[in-house]
Amino acid sequence: MLTQYAWIVWLVLILVFATIEIFTLEMTFLMLALGSVAGLLSGLFGIPWWAQFIVAAVVSIALILTLRPPLLRMLRQRGDPARSNIDALIGAEGSVVRTVTASGGQVRLRNGDIWTARLSPITEQSDVAVGDRVLVTGIDGATAVVVPIERATPNP
Repeated sequence: MLTQYAWIVWLVLILVFATIEIFTLEMTFLMLALGSVAGLLSGLFGIPWWAQFIVAAVVSIALILTLRPPLLRMLRQRGDPARSNIDALIGAEGSVVRTVTASGGQVRLRNGDIWTARLSPITEQSDVAVGDRVLVTGIDGATAVVVPIERATPNP
C-alpha cells in the first residue's frame, strides 16, 4: 500500500520544501526538494520505498554539501549596489544656505535636504559664503562635514 502511493508523499514533500524555501531563501529546503524529486523519480522506476528514502537522503546531502555553498555566495554577492542612508550623502554636492564655518552653518544638498554643516578640519578656509558649492566628506551625528568645491578659473 505504501509503495503504491509513495509518489503522493514525494509530491507533498516537494511542495512543502519548495514553499518553505520561498520564505527562507537559505537554499537548504531547495536541496531537500530536489532530493525529494530524486526520490520520486526512483519510485517511478519501481524501487522500494525504503530505497527511495535513501536515494532522496543521499541526493539531498550531496546537493547541500556541493551546490548550496556556491549558490549562497552568488546570492549574497549580488547585493543591492545602491548606497543608502549616510553612505549616499558622502560625496554629495550642495550649496551653502547659511555661511559655513568650522563651528556651524547650513547647506542644501542636491537631493533638496537642508543639513547643518561645518567645515572639515582639512580645509584651509575659515568660512564658505552663501551660494558657494560644497562637497560632503563625512557625517558627524546630524551634521554634514563639508569642504568647498574650488571654482575653475578661466584660462587667459
